[in-house]
Amino acid sequence: MLQKITFSLIVCIFCWNLCQSQEEKKDGKKKKDKTEEGVLTLESQTIDPLSPARAAFYSAVLPGLGQAYNKKYWKVPIVYAALGTGVYFIVDNQQRYDRYQTAYKLRISGRADEFNGSGDSPNISDAGLIRAQEIYKKNRDLAVFITLGLYALNIIEANVDAHLDDKAFNRNLSWRPSLQINPANNQTVAGLNLKFDF
Repeated sequence: MLQKITFSLIVCIFCWNLCQSQEEKKDGKKKKDKTEEGVLTLESQTIDPLSPARAAFYSAVLPGLGQAYNKKYWKVPIVYAALGTGVYFIVDNQQRYDRYQTAYKLRISGRADEFNGSGDSPNISDAGLIRAQEIYKKNRDLAVFITLGLYALNIIEANVDAHLDDKAFNRNLSWRPSLQINPANNQTVAGLNLKFDF
């Protein structure tokens, strides 16, 4: 629990520092302007592109908020579906782990448990109960790891998407056929050159 709180705190501090440095850069931009008298003056330029640091910070605070800040609303349900699936598997595996652990504790204390073969319940040995606990604990830990990875991916995606704003680069794609000579066997090889202009 302490590791989760520490990790969350580090991520928040990192994102906050990025946001502060982005604002300092934005305030430093100046634009030259010519007045009627011919004197050059400095005028503050109001450039407010989507801030990648701000988008990452918003996604760190509330998953999906960075995508909404980038005006990519269709990504918000994907973020929540991914994180919700991860949380579902964490909770499900924890409940199964608790079920087998409780049965094992009851069995070693000499009391009846749900897996002792009475009634419709299956008969599971002590080794089977221990093995089931190990499997569900490993599955739970893996689900936690994957969910944290999806949370980090949500932050990274918001940051990268803010960097790659549609107006930031030209999406011209050009291609042309080409002929090249293979130096190994001196034969002509047909090819295709693709060019993507940023």
